[in-house]
Amino acid sequence: MSTDAATEQETRWAQVVPLEVPEPPTNLVFDDGEPLETNRHRIAMNVLIDSALAALSGREDFFVGGNMFVYYSRLQAMNRDFRGPDFFVVLDVDGSRDRQGWVVWEEEGRYPDIIIELMSPSTARVDRESKKRLYERTFHTADYFIFDPFDPQSLQGWHLNDKQRYQPLDANESGWLWSETLQLWLGKWEGRIRREPPQGMCHWLRFYDSQENLILLPEEIAAREQQRAQQEQQRAEQERQRAERLAARLRELGADPDAL
Repeated sequence: MSTDAATEQETRWAQVVPLEVPEPPTNLVFDDGEPLETNRHRIAMNVLIDSALAALSGREDFFVGGNMFVYYSRLQAMNRDFRGPDFFVVLDVDGSRDRQGWVVWEEEGRYPDIIIELMSPSTARVDRESKKRLYERTFHTADYFIFDPFDPQSLQGWHLNDKQRYQPLDANESGWLWSETLQLWLGKWEGRIRREPPQGMCHWLRFYDSQENLILLPEEIAAREQQRAQQEQQRAEQERQRAERLAARLRELGADPDAL
């Protein structure tokens, strides 16, 4: 190449405008104003959050979210294509940060490791189909579960296999499903929680440890401690009354209880 040709090419290169990479959107919305389906759905979500927090209480490197938007692409954010799992957990992240939602490009590309959707008749098809595809093929979320709080037989779950496809999970004898990610069982528990339902009992989705022990909620732990304190108080009172009866009997026999 001649000197003149080389100079001309360098001039053309110098005139090339550098490619500008679009900046991630900053005007993100974190509340669409839409409430959860029912009060039971709201309580069911909070029960899962409290249960997960209790199960993971020994570590700091995790985040638990509920009914929070997950932003994963610029196009999705621009289109206001809101995606807010009812419950999700991300492991091996800074658990001390305040977050309004989960913004993947602000989290070093991390997606939820486990997602649970609380279905209703109006969302069941989306939860089983389009959301399942999204969590499988885009999020690559390891564990995905669905459950309708009004249908005890509705629990289903999938685990991401080596081919990055969801494999249905088999239930154990109790009907529970194993979360490989959390090393916990996810299963139904019958009872009344936080005044729901108003009468009777219903089935809630709860976490159990690897030995199948129920992960207690904060109020259950407090109630257990209160019961233990009451039992200790009752034993102390029974011991005091026994000592008083013994002292009275000794006095009847002419003995001095204080001298013994």
